[in-house]
Amino acid sequence: KDVQKETEPHIYLSKEEVKEKIQSYNSSVTDKLKMTLNANGIYTGFIKVQMELCRPITVQSSQSQGRCAHSNNETAFYLPDGCVNTLHISSTNTVREVIEALLKKFFVADNPAKFALYKRCHKEDQVYTCKLSDRELPLYLRLVAGPRTEMLSFVLREHETGEVMWEAFTIPELQNFLRILDKEENEQLQILKKRYAAYRDKLEEALGEVWKPG
Repeated sequence: KDVQKETEPHIYLSKEEVKEKIQSYNSSVTDKLKMTLNANGIYTGFIKVQMELCRPITVQSSQSQGRCAHSNNETAFYLPDGCVNTLHISSTNTVREVIEALLKKFFVADNPAKFALYKRCHKEDQVYTCKLSDRELPLYLRLVAGPRTEMLSFVLREHETGEVMWEAFTIPELQNFLRILDKEENEQLQILKKRYAAYRDKLEEALGEVWKPG
Protein backbone atom coordinates (compact mmCIF):
# COMPACT_ATOMS: atom_id res chain seq x y z
CA LYS A 1 0.00 0.00 0.00
CA ASP A 2 1.24 3.48 -0.82
CA VAL A 3 2.41 5.64 2.06
CA GLN A 4 1.92 9.38 1.80
CA LYS A 5 5.11 11.38 2.06
CA GLU A 6 5.71 15.09 2.46
CA THR A 7 7.20 17.05 -0.44
CA GLU A 8 10.99 17.18 -0.23
CA PRO A 9 12.75 20.57 -0.41
CA HIS A 10 13.98 21.70 -3.83
CA ILE A 11 17.77 21.64 -4.23
CA TYR A 12 19.07 24.22 -6.69
CA LEU A 13 21.84 23.03 -8.99
CA SER A 14 24.49 25.14 -10.70
CA LYS A 15 24.90 24.95 -14.50
CA GLU A 16 27.97 22.76 -14.06
CA GLU A 17 26.13 20.44 -11.66
CA VAL A 18 23.24 20.15 -14.15
CA LYS A 19 25.70 19.31 -16.94
CA GLU A 20 27.39 16.62 -14.83
CA LYS A 21 24.06 15.11 -13.76
CA ILE A 22 22.81 14.97 -17.37
CA GLN A 23 26.01 13.20 -18.45
CA SER A 24 25.61 10.72 -15.60
CA TYR A 25 21.91 10.29 -16.40
CA ASN A 26 22.54 9.61 -20.10
CA SER A 27 25.25 7.08 -19.31
CA SER A 28 22.71 5.09 -17.26
CA VAL A 29 19.79 5.25 -19.72
CA THR A 30 18.77 1.90 -21.19
CA ASP A 31 15.74 2.93 -23.30
CA LYS A 32 17.38 5.67 -25.44
CA LEU A 33 15.27 8.36 -23.72
CA LYS A 34 18.19 10.66 -23.00
CA MET A 35 18.27 14.27 -21.86
CA THR A 36 19.65 17.15 -23.93
CA LEU A 37 21.24 20.29 -22.47
CA ASN A 38 20.75 23.46 -24.52
CA ALA A 39 23.09 26.43 -24.68
CA ASN A 40 20.66 28.56 -22.65
CA GLY A 41 20.85 26.15 -19.71
CA ILE A 42 17.40 24.66 -20.31
CA TYR A 43 17.40 20.88 -20.77
CA THR A 44 14.85 18.58 -22.34
CA GLY A 45 14.04 14.94 -21.81
CA PHE A 46 11.35 12.32 -21.33
CA ILE A 47 9.14 11.27 -18.45
CA LYS A 48 6.76 8.33 -18.26
CA VAL A 49 3.45 8.81 -16.48
CA GLN A 50 1.23 5.93 -15.37
CA MET A 51 -2.50 6.68 -15.59
CA GLU A 52 -4.35 5.49 -12.47
CA LEU A 53 -7.80 6.97 -13.03
CA CYS A 54 -10.84 5.58 -11.20
CA ARG A 55 -13.45 7.86 -12.71
CA PRO A 56 -14.34 8.06 -16.42
CA ILE A 57 -12.71 10.74 -18.56
CA THR A 58 -14.52 12.79 -21.19
CA VAL A 59 -13.20 12.86 -24.74
CA GLN A 60 -14.51 13.72 -28.18
CA SER A 61 -16.63 10.78 -29.31
CA SER A 62 -14.57 10.28 -32.49
CA GLN A 63 -11.47 9.62 -30.36
CA SER A 64 -13.03 7.35 -27.77
CA GLN A 65 -12.65 3.61 -27.40
CA GLY A 66 -13.85 1.04 -24.92
CA ARG A 67 -16.82 1.02 -22.56
CA CYS A 68 -18.64 4.35 -22.84
CA ALA A 69 -21.77 6.45 -22.43
CA HIS A 70 -22.56 9.15 -24.99
CA SER A 71 -23.56 12.76 -24.44
CA ASN A 72 -23.86 15.04 -27.50
CA ASN A 73 -20.41 15.28 -29.16
CA GLU A 74 -18.49 13.92 -26.17
CA THR A 75 -17.98 10.47 -24.68
CA ALA A 76 -17.19 9.41 -21.12
CA PHE A 77 -15.18 6.21 -20.78
CA TYR A 78 -12.76 4.46 -18.45
CA LEU A 79 -9.08 4.53 -19.37
CA PRO A 80 -7.52 1.02 -19.31
CA ASP A 81 -5.66 0.18 -16.09
CA GLY A 82 -1.88 0.46 -16.20
CA CYS A 83 -1.78 2.77 -19.21
CA VAL A 84 1.62 4.51 -19.41
CA ASN A 85 2.32 7.58 -21.51
CA THR A 86 5.69 9.08 -22.43
CA LEU A 87 6.03 12.85 -22.68
CA HIS A 88 8.90 14.93 -24.06
CA ILE A 89 9.19 18.02 -21.84
CA SER A 90 11.68 20.68 -20.79
CA SER A 91 13.15 21.59 -17.42
CA THR A 92 10.86 24.64 -17.30
CA ASN A 93 7.61 22.67 -17.66
CA THR A 94 5.58 22.61 -14.44
CA VAL A 95 3.37 19.85 -13.07
CA ARG A 96 0.29 21.76 -14.23
CA GLU A 97 1.68 21.97 -17.77
CA VAL A 98 2.49 18.24 -17.74
CA ILE A 99 -1.08 17.40 -16.69
CA GLU A 100 -2.46 19.64 -19.45
CA ALA A 101 -0.13 18.01 -22.03
CA LEU A 102 -1.23 14.51 -20.95
CA LEU A 103 -4.90 15.38 -21.26
CA LYS A 104 -4.31 16.98 -24.65
CA LYS A 105 -2.46 13.87 -25.87
CA PHE A 106 -5.47 11.71 -24.90
CA PHE A 107 -7.96 14.24 -26.34
CA VAL A 108 -9.45 14.61 -22.86
CA ALA A 109 -11.95 17.45 -22.50
CA ASP A 110 -12.03 17.38 -18.68
CA ASN A 111 -10.83 20.35 -16.63
CA PRO A 112 -7.14 19.80 -15.65
CA ALA A 113 -8.05 20.97 -12.13
CA LYS A 114 -9.69 17.55 -11.58
CA PHE A 115 -6.31 15.77 -11.69
CA ALA A 116 -3.11 15.63 -9.67
CA LEU A 117 0.38 14.34 -10.46
CA TYR A 118 2.11 12.15 -7.89
CA LYS A 119 5.66 10.93 -7.57
CA ARG A 120 6.18 7.37 -6.37
CA CYS A 121 9.41 6.24 -4.72
CA HIS A 122 10.59 2.84 -3.51
CA LYS A 123 12.73 2.87 -0.38
CA GLU A 124 13.55 -0.03 1.95
CA ASP A 125 10.77 -2.28 0.58
CA GLN A 126 8.23 0.49 1.13
CA VAL A 127 6.37 2.47 -1.52
CA TYR A 128 5.98 6.19 -0.89
CA THR A 129 3.75 8.56 -2.83
CA CYS A 130 3.65 12.31 -2.72
CA LYS A 131 1.29 14.66 -4.52
CA LEU A 132 3.29 17.28 -6.40
CA SER A 133 2.37 20.94 -6.29
CA ASP A 134 1.35 22.60 -9.55
CA ARG A 135 4.62 24.55 -9.85
CA GLU A 136 7.08 21.69 -9.29
CA LEU A 137 9.28 20.63 -12.22
CA PRO A 138 8.95 16.92 -13.12
CA LEU A 139 12.00 16.76 -15.40
CA TYR A 140 14.19 18.15 -12.62
CA LEU A 141 12.88 15.41 -10.30
CA ARG A 142 13.61 12.82 -13.02
CA LEU A 143 17.16 14.15 -13.44
CA VAL A 144 17.95 14.13 -9.72
CA ALA A 145 16.50 10.61 -9.21
CA GLY A 146 18.12 9.15 -12.33
CA PRO A 147 16.44 7.11 -15.10
CA ARG A 148 15.41 4.08 -13.01
CA THR A 149 11.62 4.09 -12.58
CA GLU A 150 11.87 1.97 -9.44
CA MET A 151 13.65 4.93 -7.84
CA LEU A 152 11.06 7.43 -9.04
CA SER A 153 7.95 7.19 -11.18
CA PHE A 154 5.08 9.55 -11.97
CA VAL A 155 1.39 8.76 -11.59
CA LEU A 156 -1.64 10.73 -12.73
CA ARG A 157 -4.67 10.38 -10.49
CA GLU A 158 -7.88 12.22 -9.75
CA HIS A 159 -7.91 14.37 -6.66
CA GLU A 160 -8.99 12.45 -3.59
CA THR A 161 -12.76 12.31 -3.04
CA GLY A 162 -12.63 15.00 -0.38
CA GLU A 163 -10.60 17.23 -2.70
CA VAL A 164 -12.73 16.86 -5.82
CA MET A 165 -13.70 20.19 -7.36
CA TRP A 166 -17.20 19.16 -8.37
CA GLU A 167 -17.83 22.64 -9.76
CA ALA A 168 -15.21 21.84 -12.42
CA PHE A 169 -17.52 19.16 -13.86
CA THR A 170 -20.19 20.04 -16.40
CA ILE A 171 -23.79 18.83 -16.09
CA PRO A 172 -23.39 16.42 -19.06
CA GLU A 173 -20.26 14.95 -17.44
CA LEU A 174 -22.03 14.34 -14.14
CA GLN A 175 -25.00 12.82 -15.98
CA ASN A 176 -22.61 10.52 -17.88
CA PHE A 177 -21.02 9.40 -14.60
CA LEU A 178 -24.45 8.57 -13.17
CA ARG A 179 -25.40 6.60 -16.29
CA ILE A 180 -22.15 4.60 -16.14
CA LEU A 181 -22.59 3.93 -12.42
CA ASP A 182 -26.19 2.78 -13.00
CA LYS A 183 -25.00 0.48 -15.81
CA GLU A 184 -22.23 -1.00 -13.63
CA GLU A 185 -24.61 -1.44 -10.69
CA ASN A 186 -27.06 -3.32 -12.90
CA GLU A 187 -24.25 -5.52 -14.31
CA GLN A 188 -23.05 -6.40 -10.80
CA LEU A 189 -26.64 -7.11 -9.71
CA GLN A 190 -27.13 -9.52 -12.63
CA ILE A 191 -23.86 -11.30 -11.78
CA LEU A 192 -24.98 -11.73 -8.14
CA LYS A 193 -28.40 -13.00 -9.21
CA LYS A 194 -26.82 -15.62 -11.50
CA ARG A 195 -24.38 -16.67 -8.78
CA TYR A 196 -27.09 -17.19 -6.16
CA ALA A 197 -29.38 -18.89 -8.69
CA ALA A 198 -26.57 -21.39 -9.36
CA TYR A 199 -26.16 -21.93 -5.58
CA ARG A 200 -29.91 -22.50 -5.24
CA ASP A 201 -29.94 -25.06 -8.06
CA LYS A 202 -27.09 -26.99 -6.47
CA LEU A 203 -28.75 -26.93 -3.04
CA GLU A 204 -32.05 -28.14 -4.48
CA GLU A 205 -30.21 -30.87 -6.38
CA ALA A 206 -28.43 -31.95 -3.20
CA LEU A 207 -31.68 -31.93 -1.21
CA GLY A 208 -33.33 -34.03 -3.93
CA GLU A 209 -30.57 -36.63 -3.59
CA VAL A 210 -30.96 -36.73 0.21
CA TRP A 211 -34.74 -37.18 0.14
CA LYS A 212 -34.81 -39.55 -2.81
CA PRO A 213 -36.75 -42.74 -1.84
CA GLY A 214 -34.95 -46.02 -1.74
